[in-house]
Amino acid sequence: MDKNYLKQLFPDLEEGLYNELVEHGTIKEVKAGETLLKVGQTIRSTMLILDGLVKLYREDDEGKEFFIYHLDAGQACSLSMVCAAKHETSEVLAKALTDATILAIPLEFMDQWMSKYKTWYQFVITSYRNRFEELLKTIDAIAFSNMDERLEDYIKKQVARLGNNVKMTHQAIATDLNSSREVISRLLKKMEAKGWLIIHRNSMEWIKKG
Repeated sequence: MDKNYLKQLFPDLEEGLYNELVEHGTIKEVKAGETLLKVGQTIRSTMLILDGLVKLYREDDEGKEFFIYHLDAGQACSLSMVCAAKHETSEVLAKALTDATILAIPLEFMDQWMSKYKTWYQFVITSYRNRFEELLKTIDAIAFSNMDERLEDYIKKQVARLGNNVKMTHQAIATDLNSSREVISRLLKKMEAKGWLIIHRNSMEWIKKG
């Protein structure tokens, strides 16, 4: 593992901590669509995202998904931190949306570093806060925004992560937004008529400025 790459993704950590991340962390390469966390799974390590995009979500008894948030390169899964620290099983699912590279940190070192490295403690607390704020944004969007606004905001976020050509099906977008494929298809066609995007098969090209 390249320590300089870690410094770029996770700045402001102590030098000794970078050394321990390299020594004790395990790199895992995962393919798009691969499940990283399952409900009921015992969590023995926490995840730092080195590359790719990971989606966290819940699922009801009928298989309907409720989107929670995405994790990008340079971010950590705070839910895995909580479950690992409290020796609990996962209550959420995590799936790689793209090919991804994960750095797994065993529980024993995560606990040690909380007292040994002030910057790790600050990183963990900041990760908790950031993920909680993202969850609040998801809840606010469902409660206070109409679907047109939610869809536009969702596409803009995907463009920022994946580039102007977003490879997602209408059903995948509908699942993340807790809507139906028919509603999403209708709204995307409205956006296309306004000149905001171009719809391709299983993808779309965002061209709206701003």
